[in-house]
Amino acid sequence: MTSLLTPRDDYRGSGLVFPDGFTFGSATASYQIEGAAAEDGRTPSIWDTFSKTPGRVWNGDTGDVACDHYHRVDEDLDLMSDLGLEAYRFSIAWPRIVPAASGEVNQAGIDFYSRLVDGLLERGIRPVATLYHWDLPQYLEDAGGWTSRATTDAFERYAEIMGTALGDRVHTWTTLNEPWCSAYLGYGQGGHAPGRHEPASALSAVHHLNLAHGRALQALRATSTGDPDYSVTLNFHVLRGQGDGAAEAMRRIDALANRAFTGPMLRGEYPADLLEDTASVTDWGFVQDGDLATIAQPIDVLGVNYYSTATVRLWDGVSPKQQNDGHKGAAGGTAWPGSDQLVEFVEQPGPYTAMGWNIAPEGLEELLVSLSEQFPEQALMVTENGAAFEDEVAADGAVHDVERTDYLRRHFTAAHRAIERGVDLRGYFVWSLLDNFEWGYGYAKRFGIVRVDFDDLARTVKDSGLWYRELIRTRTVEG
Repeated sequence: MTSLLTPRDDYRGSGLVFPDGFTFGSATASYQIEGAAAEDGRTPSIWDTFSKTPGRVWNGDTGDVACDHYHRVDEDLDLMSDLGLEAYRFSIAWPRIVPAASGEVNQAGIDFYSRLVDGLLERGIRPVATLYHWDLPQYLEDAGGWTSRATTDAFERYAEIMGTALGDRVHTWTTLNEPWCSAYLGYGQGGHAPGRHEPASALSAVHHLNLAHGRALQALRATSTGDPDYSVTLNFHVLRGQGDGAAEAMRRIDALANRAFTGPMLRGEYPADLLEDTASVTDWGFVQDGDLATIAQPIDVLGVNYYSTATVRLWDGVSPKQQNDGHKGAAGGTAWPGSDQLVEFVEQPGPYTAMGWNIAPEGLEELLVSLSEQFPEQALMVTENGAAFEDEVAADGAVHDVERTDYLRRHFTAAHRAIERGVDLRGYFVWSLLDNFEWGYGYAKRFGIVRVDFDDLARTVKDSGLWYRELIRTRTVEG
């Protein structure tokens, strides 16, 4: 997405009322919160392997225990109810469901998520289930991972299993979370599991993730006996350009980061400029006849994850500054793969979150409006937005996270403005419900509106959580 707007003010709205039917939720991911990594039949994922590889994760942290959500699910469900959440977006751990290459289904894994879904429904909270939030079974990676077409076969079967098990009760199915991260950070830049540095493999992974999305939608529709919505969640790059080649730099990254997914998923084609830009890396021979029609399944809602903007420029021949994003943000060092001309991500003006990501609520409004203009018939949902800050616990045990509260207020204001401009925005999921395992940063970065003490695992609602509870109650943004 390229810059379309000039910020009108600081985005600290007040008295802004969200329409009836707008959904307020929060989100988590299985490996980041569940723990119980070797219990009840679960086998290792690529993140178990990656986090236990020396030097990959800050402080050698792993998700072995995380927030212990697996054992504390009832406590966490009550917490969601107390906050007034209308929906909860969670992900399913694939290695809990199909723990071995033999393909046998692990009933204990099914039972856990069935209890979670039932607990949500009992509390009046809509279950939004994501099939894949990065924890690929290690046995599939050993056989090629997302570079292998066989992984899409396995994903289709996994979707059939979950559709059969939970498709009578899940409100919304989401196939993938942020395939950009899975493909480019996992197989190209190497900062995410499985930690490979193979540009051609990254593009192969892009296609097989896209194909897995389409095949999973078909499988879910064939097996779900309720009336769920169907979706996918993408993290979009909202771009600013720098230097003489700014427009070209933005075009290249828009093709790689945004249109490589929206093109096949929503238009049934890969952009011609993407194929031309990457011709020196791959001939895209892994795209087979019929793949694009399979990928372009209709969805009810497009999930939008947004945290920051990105500034890019054409590489001037000087060794580019490397930035390891480590998660969802738009930065990530030199943009590859490309042709002879590379693109560099450059530092942006602050202020910043604890992740080093710039705070730019206008970027969210810009993104939502741009998507609405590109795909006018497509409903949107903010499926992740939030911020990490250096939280301090007061003497009375409270967490007065003023910066996070302000961040959320400004971004909800941006979302409200997008609605006023005609965007069909259905809801907003705050990332994250709990402080958790923050991928390559381990437990060093806290995104939660609920604090988790990683010594005793006690939960404490932060001031941002109290603010959010009031927003949900009144449906009105206040200072």
